[in-house]
Amino acid sequence: MNRLTNIAIVALSFALLASATLNVFLYQQGQKYYLQLNATGLDPLGLNSYPSSAEKTQQPVIVFYGDSRAENWPAPDKIRYYQKSVTIINRGISGQTTAQVLGRFQQHVASLKPKIIVIQVGVNDLKAIPLFPEQKEAIIRNCQTNIGQIVKNSLDTGAKVVVTTIFPLGTLPIERRPFWSDDVAIAIKDVNDYIKTLAGDRVIVFDSSQVLANSQGIVDPKYSRDFLHINSEGYAALNQAIAGILVP
Repeated sequence: MNRLTNIAIVALSFALLASATLNVFLYQQGQKYYLQLNATGLDPLGLNSYPSSAEKTQQPVIVFYGDSRAENWPAPDKIRYYQKSVTIINRGISGQTTAQVLGRFQQHVASLKPKIIVIQVGVNDLKAIPLFPEQKEAIIRNCQTNIGQIVKNSLDTGAKVVVTTIFPLGTLPIERRPFWSDDVAIAIKDVNDYIKTLAGDRVIVFDSSQVLANSQGIVDPKYSRDFLHINSEGYAALNQAIAGILVP
């Protein structure tokens, strides 16, 4: 009887610990999204996140543009454009969807008169699918349309465009499972297949999975910071692979 009681106490303790951990996670996520929602209400496109123009430079400009995955992307070293040193400017904003990234293009990118634009965006659209499963097809379609328009707007500036496929996901943590769906990974593949059709004159498609993914199709653990983001080693690997593209 004592042994069964001890087992029950241990099991109950683990259950309480798991419940407490989940509650802390839900509170932190709720607080994060509450703040993000209110910030978006004040500045829906994030226009105040960056000045509308940068300091004038005689160097060619390369812009990294998109969501948090672009925002976290450190500038590659030793990039030269027609033997000239370059100015690398980051215009990523955490949490943004393709619609928001498209909406701020003129103010945050076109005004910089870049020679090259590197685009990474899309996951924030698609991660909403588990919350709105009945809108799955519309979410995917809008994501594709917006990315296509971002690429078109980029070409209209006269820049060379490097559009990266949406980064693969990491290992799904247990606390996210109630709010996730395999449909997200399928949608990422659908959008990436569309992105690959955009390759053409002055548009290069950079397949991030070739660098980041392991044999299971998820981010190699050595490159993973969390479920949705890569770490500094992952960006170093991307920069090594993309460096040869960021030249004439």
